[in-house]
Amino acid sequence: MTFEKLFSPFTIRDLTLRNRIFSTGHMTNLVRDGSPSADLAAYHAARARGGAGLIIMESARAHASSLSDQPAINASVDACIPGFAAVAEAVKGTGAALFGQLSHAGRVTYALRQGRRLVTYAPSSSPDDRFHSTPRAMPTAMVEELAAAFGTAAGRYRAAGLDGLEILASHGLLAAQFLNPRVNRRQDRYGGSFENRLRFLRECLAACRAAMAPEMILGIRISADEMEDGGLTSAEAIEICRSLAQDGDLDYLNVTAGSMAGLAGSVHVVPPMQIEHGYVAPLAAAMKAAVSLPVFVAGRINQPQIAEGILAAGQADLCGMTRAMIADPEMANKAKAGRLDDIRACIGCNQACIGHMQMGVGISCIQHPETGRERIYGAPAPARPAKKLLVAGGGPAGMKAAAVAAARGHRVLLCEAGAQLGGQVLLAQSLPGRAEFGGLATNLAREMVLAGVEVRLKQSVDAALVAAEAPDAVVVATGALPRAVEVEGRDEAHVLEAWQVLQGSANPGQRVLVADWRCDWIGLGLAEKLALDGCHVRLAVNGPHAGQELQMYLRDHWVGRLHRLGVEIIPYAQIYGADADTVYLRHSASGEAIVCEGVDSLVLAQGHSPDSRLETALADCGVPLILAGDCLAPRSAEEAVFEGLEAGLAV
Repeated sequence: MTFEKLFSPFTIRDLTLRNRIFSTGHMTNLVRDGSPSADLAAYHAARARGGAGLIIMESARAHASSLSDQPAINASVDACIPGFAAVAEAVKGTGAALFGQLSHAGRVTYALRQGRRLVTYAPSSSPDDRFHSTPRAMPTAMVEELAAAFGTAAGRYRAAGLDGLEILASHGLLAAQFLNPRVNRRQDRYGGSFENRLRFLRECLAACRAAMAPEMILGIRISADEMEDGGLTSAEAIEICRSLAQDGDLDYLNVTAGSMAGLAGSVHVVPPMQIEHGYVAPLAAAMKAAVSLPVFVAGRINQPQIAEGILAAGQADLCGMTRAMIADPEMANKAKAGRLDDIRACIGCNQACIGHMQMGVGISCIQHPETGRERIYGAPAPARPAKKLLVAGGGPAGMKAAAVAAARGHRVLLCEAGAQLGGQVLLAQSLPGRAEFGGLATNLAREMVLAGVEVRLKQSVDAALVAAEAPDAVVVATGALPRAVEVEGRDEAHVLEAWQVLQGSANPGQRVLVADWRCDWIGLGLAEKLALDGCHVRLAVNGPHAGQELQMYLRDHWVGRLHRLGVEIIPYAQIYGADADTVYLRHSASGEAIVCEGVDSLVLAQGHSPDSRLETALADCGVPLILAGDCLAPRSAEEAVFEGLEAGLAV
């Protein structure tokens, strides 16, 4: 595939982008003391070197009223300029362009300072349904001050040498709140009529344009449909953009979807793997047909083939491929060179990208833990001297260890007792809507091929094999097994393990209760699979809610699917016992009984126990052992891959 559209240049004003791939503005938590850090510069530079045409930096705060203890760039003071300039130098030196981004959250934020909630400001005192914030209506003078602050902040981008600036009017943030008649209930010149509701954003754009260099690019990001009750609709967004385009200040529209103001719309901020690829493109096409400005689009565009299709169909002019480049910074270069099989495709798990951001830690990727850690792991040292490494286990930890060690120059043999590589990834990909998770195993397997790892399937590792192969070190990555739990009366009941259901080796009957201890993807996935198979399903979770361990956009979307399927969710429920047709649970907070009658099968999703059998068997073999992944302690694929990276660097 030649990607004629994707790798054709595109000119906006006097700026020519080398291709149609861009990284959208996204929070990284790589900001230090309110300014872009060296880590942030290295992060963006890696994607610029990897071939991106345009990098848009994360949202910076133009005004003090939007600042909190959350790590964010403070563009309201000159102290940010050196950090921006360092990013500009790192990115623009590669041939990519660099834009900044300005925003104000308004009502959609859980703003904290030293543990206490701050006052939030919005056009009106209209509460949101996600953060449960009741904002203070901005006085007219504050609105005017804020618009002027956008212009002052734009001047700082000019001083730092950036190529352009984007204002966020997307995802239900402050500018979008002014635009929305169901949120903006003001009676002054910033509310009421259509023109009044556009006034704040118009003044922000005019102030920015006046402060920017003439050659700098100015755009907005807007949700073409907020997909939330009471949110902006597609027709409203088109009318807004058509009107703004007539002013002459705007150079482009960056189209997205969703809103942070509610749980239904939030999933579209960073849509997980259950959402269709490229699904925002039709909204962008409608915008492009109505407004005579270049249109950018993003939303589950994780492969160059998808981007090329969108561009070839004329639905947009540029494609945002942010998570695609979080997973593989070299994605653009690989696509241009025709190395499609070598691209580490994003699987939409949301775990270490947006998941890390919401935990307050630096951005990364479960498949590529080097992301966000470029200054630590970006250039691993060659192996000196080269050694022989034996890796036991072909799950994520073992594959990553083998690929990293071999890429450094070691001779690596990986042995997997089963017939396929992947470990528990093979179970995860069998669930409804989770097939894409299997890409984790596919991508790691390809990394091993490129690094020259020898792989033996259906080959167990034992002391005899270690003696025969005589490695310098053994990486033990044997994973975990289902955790055995005591269930009183289980001999009378039909009790199954989650793995049996996932492998299709058991008949669960028509009425099933899933006892979910971990509160992660296994319980949710089992419940959905069984419900789709026609079962009546009750999901009993040993936590305050289902999906407690998952990133919230993925969790909320999944719980919504279960609700539509009629799955009953029972929170705070510990498994206690079962008999022929009844399951007995204990409320984990009150200790009182929860009795569920009419159950054909009890499916146990009670977590895992480390498989330490090989570690014990090799304890006296005289060869150094390096443990990685679930055999250390059962957790998730993210920890397994990261520990595989460290194991591959340790030899």
